[in-house]
Amino acid sequence: MKPSVYKNSRDVFLDVVNVNDYIQLERISNIYQSFKDSIEKPFKMILLYGKPGTGKSMFLSKLYHSLQYSQKICLYKTPILDESEFFKTLAQDLYNLKYNNELNFTQFMKVVENRELGTAIPLILLDEAQLYSIAMMEKIRLLSDTRKVKFIIALHKTEKEDIVAKEHFKSRIWESIQLENAPASELRIYIQKKLMRANCIDTADMFTKKSINLIHKLTDGNYRNTN
Repeated sequence: MKPSVYKNSRDVFLDVVNVNDYIQLERISNIYQSFKDSIEKPFKMILLYGKPGTGKSMFLSKLYHSLQYSQKICLYKTPILDESEFFKTLAQDLYNLKYNNELNFTQFMKVVENRELGTAIPLILLDEAQLYSIAMMEKIRLLSDTRKVKFIIALHKTEKEDIVAKEHFKSRIWESIQLENAPASELRIYIQKKLMRANCIDTADMFTKKSINLIHKLTDGNYRNTN
């Protein structure tokens, strides 16, 4: 087998979030469909959580690409930690309002509350939400209470998860979806499908049950660690 074949196979597993690389797996597809069905419900927040490398960012990217032409939806892959910049970005993306000066929470709340409620409520997807401060999470909660904007929050399963587990957050969360590492059988399908999609069929055939079990033992079925 030529060295270039191994290189091509290696490049298949570069750790990047590209919705075109989404691998259809039955368990994940069922979770995603349930996730997508919830979008139609009158929710304030949906929580998506799990360990790093379980596919949260891919979920959000796939949802964004699926809905971007049918409703107002904004995806923030990297947290905007400066409070004024966060609200200025939302004002620009949601309402096409540009602010050159500072925009604080109280001012932005007035903007939101004065907007007419349309048939499709804007949807905000926040990835890596564990990086937001507790104070910012509280303000996101208050924004969701207006029912004029919906939030889907993805965060790592860490201490920050306890923030949204508090009573005043729990009442706002329509659904909590946990993504977990893959079992060995699913990991094999994941690896082989990725390789076959890239036309690395010979390499895909090299992965036996024994080799998959070893990979699963080393990675615990985590997609990022597998990549």
